[in-house]
Amino acid sequence: MVSVLVTGGAGFIGSNFVRYAIAAHADWQVTTLDKLTYAGRLENLTGLLDHPRHTFVKGDVADAGVAAPLVKNADIVIHFAAETHVDRSLMSAGEFITTDVYGTFVLLEAAREAPRLRRFVQISTDEVYGSVAEGSSRETDELRPRNPYSASKAGADRLAYSYWATYGVPVIITRASNNYGPYHFPEKVIPLFITNAIDDIPLPLYGDGLQERDWLHVLDHCRAIDLLIVAGMSGEVYNVGGGNHVTNVDLTRRILELVGKPESLIRPVTDRPGHDRRYSLDTTKLQGLGWRPEVVFDAGLRETVAWYRQNEWWWRPIKDTDPEFRAYYDAQYGGRRA
Repeated sequence: MVSVLVTGGAGFIGSNFVRYAIAAHADWQVTTLDKLTYAGRLENLTGLLDHPRHTFVKGDVADAGVAAPLVKNADIVIHFAAETHVDRSLMSAGEFITTDVYGTFVLLEAAREAPRLRRFVQISTDEVYGSVAEGSSRETDELRPRNPYSASKAGADRLAYSYWATYGVPVIITRASNNYGPYHFPEKVIPLFITNAIDDIPLPLYGDGLQERDWLHVLDHCRAIDLLIVAGMSGEVYNVGGGNHVTNVDLTRRILELVGKPESLIRPVTDRPGHDRRYSLDTTKLQGLGWRPEVVFDAGLRETVAWYRQNEWWWRPIKDTDPEFRAYYDAQYGGRRA
């Protein structure tokens, strides 16, 4: 059996990857390591916690006592674990540095001594390139992160590269565009707007809404990672983009149409400080290995809306009864009407 460690495997992308991996690889024994903070939830792994080829370990990637032995026993490490929300990084940057940078350091130090390790996948983000006025970012472009979240991811990204260059750790780095799909914590724009619309709650749209993002279905991201584990080259960076460039206001209108609610629910709020205007990725390098995004955005968004409609058991406890979520929401959007 191939021993696979997935850090942050109870989060959005991580849990989708664990589900994908168990289904796609009958010879993989998957261990999920997750701290179970607000966005890492055991509910994301429903149906997998008792699976014979899956083990869950509660722990922090920044805790070497827990994380290092798991890395040292792994053949493959896929490192998703991170603080990920830009808005939260503006409120509390220190947690992002601790988890995203120091946590990555802990894993890489253990990877140096892992006797069987053949692949360490560092999950980065397109946000490390900063705002892109025109054209598309290539893997060799300068990194210009503009908020604490993207800066912490850039630091981890380059730290991982340095462990390949200096110590020969078999690192691959992926920089993906905005993911969407099931099990996405409802503070991010797509699940927040879907669930708000379902409940006739105003949708807080930043600024003029013309910020542009490239949307990638989470399963297309999982397929890319799977391919790179086998076909990628150590020390290399690979962009993973969906090719679906949509402004935030257009996205908001599409969600309202799919939920069947009026555009009068759109509530303009003052823009996020330092809000990047546009992201766009050149994925020529990854496509050269045979990968293409398979999920058409309109269909993927429709399926995502349907998932939230059908799985209120998953998100209602967060939005309706979790005092931490309510405190965050009030702090983030209260008094910010434009």
